[in-house]
Amino acid sequence: MAEGENEVRWDGLCSRDSTTRETALENIRQIILRKTEYLRSVKETPCRPSDGLSNTVSLDGLNKLLAHLLMLSKRCPFKDVREKSEFILKSIQELGIRIPRPLGHGPSRFIPEKEILQVGSEDAQMHALFADSFAALGRLDNITLVMVFHPQYLESFLKTQHYLLQMDGPLPLHYRHYIGIMAAARHQCSYLVNLHVNDFLHVGGDPKWLNGLENAPQKLQNLGELNKVLAHRPWLITKEHIEGLLKAEEHSWSLAELVHAVVLLTHYHSLASFTFGCGISPEIHCDGGHTFRPPSVSNYCICDITNGNHSVDEMQVNSAGNVSVSDSFFEVEALMEKMRQLQECRDEEEASQEEMASRFEIEKRESMFVFSSDDEEVTPARDVSRHFEDTSYGYKDFSRHGMHVPTFRVQDYCWEDHGYSLVNRLYPDVGQLIDEKFHIAYNLTYNTMAMHKDVDTSMLRRAIWNYIHCMFGIRYDDYDYGEINQLLDRSFKVYIKTVVCTPEKVTKRMYDSFWRQFKHSEKVHVNLLLIEARMQAELLYALRAITRYMT
Repeated sequence: MAEGENEVRWDGLCSRDSTTRETALENIRQIILRKTEYLRSVKETPCRPSDGLSNTVSLDGLNKLLAHLLMLSKRCPFKDVREKSEFILKSIQELGIRIPRPLGHGPSRFIPEKEILQVGSEDAQMHALFADSFAALGRLDNITLVMVFHPQYLESFLKTQHYLLQMDGPLPLHYRHYIGIMAAARHQCSYLVNLHVNDFLHVGGDPKWLNGLENAPQKLQNLGELNKVLAHRPWLITKEHIEGLLKAEEHSWSLAELVHAVVLLTHYHSLASFTFGCGISPEIHCDGGHTFRPPSVSNYCICDITNGNHSVDEMQVNSAGNVSVSDSFFEVEALMEKMRQLQECRDEEEASQEEMASRFEIEKRESMFVFSSDDEEVTPARDVSRHFEDTSYGYKDFSRHGMHVPTFRVQDYCWEDHGYSLVNRLYPDVGQLIDEKFHIAYNLTYNTMAMHKDVDTSMLRRAIWNYIHCMFGIRYDDYDYGEINQLLDRSFKVYIKTVVCTPEKVTKRMYDSFWRQFKHSEKVHVNLLLIEARMQAELLYALRAITRYMT
């Protein structure tokens, strides 16, 4: 009984033609029924010891198919696929086969499921976006369902990601997914690693490469050093790193391939930040997203607690402590007042260039001492760490141990004047897509803050963006860094630094403890700013090194 998940053709379900989807679903139903009948017949006949492994493999293959169907029944944007998938699952259950159920409560561990748009309840415009995403990837992933709070950004994000992974470009498809795995693994992001392992195999990638980076081609192994430095200490990237990749004889990268790789690395480093920053749950069909155990009386058992499968009520307990509504209300009022005062000061006087430079250095130095109280080393699991080398290498602040890193002045090298054109020249259209995504994230506003409307939030958005770049040593000459301490309190700074620099250490308590009166959509908006500012910072260092090599 050789039919496994890889032999089943799921592609037909991505079609916009309902007849094609119906045919594909019927084929899937027939395969699952045959596997089910085979396993039932095995149960009824005495088996030889040598049959045991074969039967276990068959059951495992069936379970993977059923988990995929469960995902489709909950996450497919096409109603007919959702309903038929559920029907197939129920018919299999009636044959005495245990079927899976979802673990957890929705796409995010931090955001109540009832606050996230449910698949099937979206409007026509959003349905078209969901259908496009599903057609491209064969799934509607949890990242998409959390980003849906901000449809304008989501559309730009999906368009960019689709181009990077699936459209014409310098790198072959399997290389693209493998680079995604390498990048996500640097932050121990098993969520993204699992997704791209499946995608890598789907486009014909060699399974041996997944046994460890040392089993991949030397060309990809050589990319490991750049991946490591870019993820954790991008200010250390030099033109020598670039030269080493471009002049490696038969393992050399072309300039166009390298730019494609750099964009993929920065995209997935940043996406790992979003995954941890918003508490993205495992996909329903992946490990940790479903269980074959029947629900207990209280709807979860003690085993589920260790998997984060708490009851909804329990999940909503504010782990930041007993903060009264009035306290968090006053936090919002105080922030609004600080913004008003800063605007008045701006109008009255402007600090000198020397004073502005001094304030940047102070903020850069202070950012080194922002860390979480539960800041401890996270040991990467073997299934993730095998995709990269030097597991001990992580984020380090610039000036530790007296090491000085020169300030990166945006006036000397910036995305708009330098990075954008370099990317567009070597990887056409991608510079335009990334630029659009940066602008949407930076300028996105609904003119609201918590319960307040008609608020100009540009000052706050700029403070968040510039604080992230400040942590990376990047300075804007025309910005007064004194504003950052006025607008970003300590708990918010801890959250920002953790999400951007060591996302694997983000906790629900950190998420809950900043901006306690703000809506979840606003906290997701913050994460969009964080990941785009981080991606731009990494790109600036890498592209500047490429430019220096070229000149």
